[in-house]
Formats: sequence, structure tokens, C-alpha cells
Amino acid sequence: MSEVNDTAAQDALDRKLNAVFAGKVVRKDLLHRIKKGTNVPTFVLEFLLARYCASDEPAEIASQRIAVGERFYRDNERLLEGGIWAEVVVAHNDVDADNDAFYVEDLSPIQLSRFKFDAYGEGRAAFTRDEWLDVVLRSVGLEPSRLDRRRKLHFIARLAPLVEANFNFIELGPRGTGKSYFFSEFSPYSTLISGGQATKAVLFYNNARSKIGLVGFWDTVAFDEVGGIKVKDPDTIQILKDYMANGRFSRGVEVIADASMAFVGNIDQSIEQIVNSTEYDLFQPLPPQFDLAVMDRFACYLPGWEMPKTGSAYLTDRYGLITDYLAEAFHYQLKHTNRFDEVSKRIRLGRNVEGRDEKGIKKTVSAFLKILHPLEPPSDEEFDEYVAYAVEGRRRIKEQMNKRKPDDEFARIDLAYLDAEGNQVTVHCPETRNAPATLEPMRRRLSETAEDAAPDKATATSGPPAEVAGSTDETTPAAADGALPERVQAEAPATAQPQEQHFTIHYGATGYTYDAIIGPYLAGARAVEIEDPYIRARHQIGNFVRFCEAVVKQPGLRRITLTTSCDEHTDLKALHEAMEALKQSLLEIDVVLDVRVNEHLHDREIRLDNGWCIKIGRGLDFYQKPDSWYAIGANDFSLRPCLETKVDIYRRASGRSQS
Repeated sequence: MSEVNDTAAQDALDRKLNAVFAGKVVRKDLLHRIKKGTNVPTFVLEFLLARYCASDEPAEIASQRIAVGERFYRDNERLLEGGIWAEVVVAHNDVDADNDAFYVEDLSPIQLSRFKFDAYGEGRAAFTRDEWLDVVLRSVGLEPSRLDRRRKLHFIARLAPLVEANFNFIELGPRGTGKSYFFSEFSPYSTLISGGQATKAVLFYNNARSKIGLVGFWDTVAFDEVGGIKVKDPDTIQILKDYMANGRFSRGVEVIADASMAFVGNIDQSIEQIVNSTEYDLFQPLPPQFDLAVMDRFACYLPGWEMPKTGSAYLTDRYGLITDYLAEAFHYQLKHTNRFDEVSKRIRLGRNVEGRDEKGIKKTVSAFLKILHPLEPPSDEEFDEYVAYAVEGRRRIKEQMNKRKPDDEFARIDLAYLDAEGNQVTVHCPETRNAPATLEPMRRRLSETAEDAAPDKATATSGPPAEVAGSTDETTPAAADGALPERVQAEAPATAQPQEQHFTIHYGATGYTYDAIIGPYLAGARAVEIEDPYIRARHQIGNFVRFCEAVVKQPGLRRITLTTSCDEHTDLKALHEAMEALKQSLLEIDVVLDVRVNEHLHDREIRLDNGWCIKIGRGLDFYQKPDSWYAIGANDFSLRPCLETKVDIYRRASGRSQS
């Protein structure tokens, strides 16, 4: 790590920070030197550095290192339950008659005795927004020049629970990215619960002692390794829901508190695999007691998989505000300032933003304003940047809830805002932008149980349609995925009778075409009815053309009826023109196409009038988009990798449908 050896080596931001906040800054590399191997919070060490080693002279720094030696920060045990750090003066008792040889002569909690918020705000006004963003990052020990803008905002979001009251935050991601650091090291007003049981007496209220729990004493209650939390009492979860909803709860007495809730934990699976799976979601690490009602109360989900691994490469050797000073500023704002009304008057959100979406988005933006604009409002461009980040953080929550829910309660995931110029901007989550398994999830039956959904249930198979399932050829490329390519299917015995099938097309599997799935069940069919809400975009219309090409190979087919849906993004003119061209093409082979639009359609189903029903969880759009339209598989669907989906083929009891 490079060292700042003299004042001439300070960069422009160092000099400006020292001039504006004289006496309230510290060299962060000094902290890194003594921090390694110690179990002392950063705000304690920086308190000692600021008092005993505030010089910038190299010789003086070297000679004074003993002032913050081991006797200061290693030999003193914790004095008070709950992790309160203090300056303690212990004196010898000279009174022989007393049994105690020593006594505490003085005890001063390690925090500022006085904090003037106006002076803090005025100091901030001397910096541009981008300069202040870098000041905050350097103050928490990070070097902003090694971070891109998106990661900078992620680190600011980590601070949000420390500055915004009743802010419910979650970050899940790989190990070693410093998820819990801000809650254990940065602020004396935050406490970190490391696993174990979370009881209502500890967290909320102890009836036996008539004492409020952690939420009454801390600005932030953070849960480390959230997946390991054990909640034995269901009342605890209900109180947690009440508290997360409005900052209050009742346990014989009505309790109101300001503490924010932060939940951090690890995701061990590949994010790409999770978002492209129909079985898993990004809330997978949460304990089973954390149901949809708990998830819906999260305001912001930070994508921990985008954060850098903790290491010296990202640590700064420059100046930053004393951690305790910045923590006091955040504590003051959590207790005494409210930016929610200011945000509400200025923000404009899209129609898909519902009640808890709106509240979560506004609270996230409010936190950003407190951190980066403590007194003055941001510019329109800056405000739009915070809104876009907040909308993404809330959308990530809603997408995962929608993936779990068997109905459409959370289906309005396309969250948007209106920018300063009045343009509507729909915000996407980068990890799910091209993941239909998340954006258009399959709906489980409301009565489905975990046992019903198991892959080894008696009525399920893992293979393709029945007439090829009996093949003994295990050397074909797609055999491991439970399907055979069309060239093998063509060799199936002509006398085989179609059977009911229930199987999964796995992510990346090949060999599945509309012919292979539906063709064996077309015998005797005169009409096909297809319900699929996503025949809108150009590639989806192309899929429907391929489907029509497959079903018209049945000689007796005379009618195809399509029911689809649209939204504000659908190009209705282009859809109408495409369907009219297809209608004329089908009429030339004596097949009538009837197209209907139903804005409230959500089901996906193909019904043949010979009694067979085919349900593909994703509808017709279960193919991956090719990397290039000139690549193998771009035109031959048997070679195109698939997205994960379930296929159910069964005969309806009612027999032939009416068209």
C-alpha cells in the first residue's frame, strides 16, 4: 500500500477536506495498519488516532505509534453488555478497609460530546456531489478511484439503514464482500446479531422485565448470516412484520421505535442459474419463517454479487472524515430530519408502482439525500439517478416475490418513474433482464404442495413425449436433458400411441421443437386454441408462425384461434399487420386464423379439439435468444438451447372442444 509521506502528496480532495473539516479528519492508512488482527471497531480506533496521532509528519507518526499500542485496544475487556465502548480511567483504592482494590474513576463513551449538524451541512456545501460521494467512501475506508459509479452507489446504499429510520434493507451475495462491516464497525449506534435465535424479548420487548428490546436502543439492528436465524416462536415473526411495516408493535403495551432492520447473508449458487431456474429465487437463503409478507416489507435489495471482494486493493490511504463524526451526522439525521415529504413532492412514479413499492422507493431516495445532500436538494439529474437506483432495488424484491407467488398479486414488476423531462423510464435489474424464468414465471397451482411438486411423483416423467421415450439411444446430445433430437424421434415406431406426459425442459437443453412436443397429439384434430399472453414482440410473433407451421401439417386442421394480451409497450399496429399477413398465408392452405386480444390474460394453454391439452409453462417463448442470428440454432429450433420450463400434456375429460 502506498503511503502519504507529506502534505505535498495529498491530492486535491485531501487538501479540501482538511481545510473544511479541520480536526475532524484522519489518515485512513493509519487505521489499516493497526486494524489487522484486532477485534476493535473502527470508530474506536479512529477515536484514539484522532486524539493521540493526528499529526501528518512522518517522523512524528512513526514515534507516536506506541500511543495506540496493544495496551489501548487489546487488553481492555468489554465493560458493558451490548458492545458499548468507552474511555475508562481505573484508579487504585487507598482505603484499606474497603474490599475493592480498584475502582472506576471515570468512564466516557467513545463518541463526540457535541455535534453541530449545521456546521456539517455547511461543510458539505463546499464540495460538489461527486466530491462528497468520494469523501463518504474514503471516510469508510474505501478508495473511490477504484470503483465505478454503480459500485459507489451500492456502498452508499449499505449506509442507508444508518441514516433513515425504519428502513428495511437486505443484501445477499458471495462471502467476503464486507456485507456486515458497516453495521459492526462503522457506527456506535448500530448492533449486529450474529446468527442464533432471534426472540421477541431480545428484539422487541421483554414482558417479564417490562423493558424494550434492541429496537429501542439502536439506530440499526442488523442480522448477520440471516439464513442461520432460528425463530421458534411464531409471535416473533408477526411482531417483526408489524414493526417492519410501520415502526410499531404491541406486546401488552404499544411500542414505537426508529431502528432500521438490515438483513445480510450469503448466496452460494450461481446467480445466472438462479434467475434462469423455475425452482429457485434470489430469496433462497432466507429462513423458511420469512414468508412473502416479510419480503414485501423490504425497501431495497442490494445485489451483493456485484460487490468487490474485500481486499487491500480497494482500501484508501487518503484522508477521510473521522468515522465517529460521520456516524454522528447519520445518527442526527435519523433522529431529527425527515426527507420523505420532500421526496414525495418531487418524485413521479409509473402506474405499476403499488403501495409498498412506493414507500420503499421513497425511503431509499430519502436515505440517499441524507447521505449525499444533508442540507441542499440535489439537481434533477442527481435526483433521477437516486430514483432509478431505488426503483431497481425495489423491483428486485418484487420480481422474486412474483416468482414465488402462485397467482398474480406481484405480477406488476415493470416499475418505472418519470424523469425531469417527463419521460417514463422503466427500470430493469441487470441480472434478470434476459431471464424469462424470473420475468415470466410459471404459475404453480394454488393447492400444490412441496410433495406434489417433487420430480419423483408417480404421475411425472422426465422424458419427452411417449412415442420416443422408449428409445434406448443414450448417446444423443440431448439425452441427458430428458429429450431426443428430431432425427431420433423420426425413427420412433409409427404404431406408438400418444400418452399423457409431465416433464421438464431444462435450461440449456436442445432437441425440443413444437413438432416434437405437439405433433404426436394432432391426429384427428380439426381446431387448435392457444392462449398465450406473450405473442407481442417480433420474436414472439415469429415463434407463433413456427407453431402454425407445425400444426398445419395435420391434414384435417381447419382453424387456429389465438388469444393473447398487450401492454403499454406493445406495438399494436405491428402486431395487427403481422397477424393479417399470417391470416392471408393460412387462408391459402384452407386454415382460418382468429386472433383475440385480452388485456387480463395470464394463462398459457394449447387445446386441441380431439381432447388433448398441452401446457408449456412459458408458453411458446421457451427458447434462448441466440448470441447471433447467424449462429447455429438461430433458425433450426431443434438446435436452439431452451429456457427451463415444465410441460404437461393430458387428455381433457370433456373430450372434443367446440370452435
